[in-house]
Amino acid sequence: MAQNDDDAWRAIVDNYGDRPDLEDHPEDPAGRDVEDAGDPADDLGGSSAPPAEPGWNDLFPDSDWEEERFVPPPPPPLPTTTADRMAAWVGVFGSPVVLLICLVLGFKPPELITYLLVVGFVGGFLYLVLKMNREPRDPDDNGAVL
Repeated sequence: MAQNDDDAWRAIVDNYGDRPDLEDHPEDPAGRDVEDAGDPADDLGGSSAPPAEPGWNDLFPDSDWEEERFVPPPPPPLPTTTADRMAAWVGVFGSPVVLLICLVLGFKPPELITYLLVVGFVGGFLYLVLKMNREPRDPDDNGAVL
């Protein structure tokens, strides 16, 4: 048994790197003979264009996929908010933006304006937190179910 294994390994090592000749004229994916293909650098320049990728209609010429196309329903309208919540959002996002612009431009606003911007930010944030829904959107929702 050991002699047969040694002979098999010796045959593998002796034939390592040999390639079998599968066809007389192998073809590349573009469909032309490899021997007649010429220099691959010729395909990069000049007027020769690279072969076109087959499209959906080329792969399935008898399919009527255009007729069965999915058309999604129109999206629902964007939600609107009340004036008090809009003021809170303006306070949360607007106050830091105004203070940042003043800092970048080197403008020192009066102290009263600075205090009002800080109060607008904190007040808007607290208002939004207090007005948040405590209940889940769907009481029967158990989260992600696999």
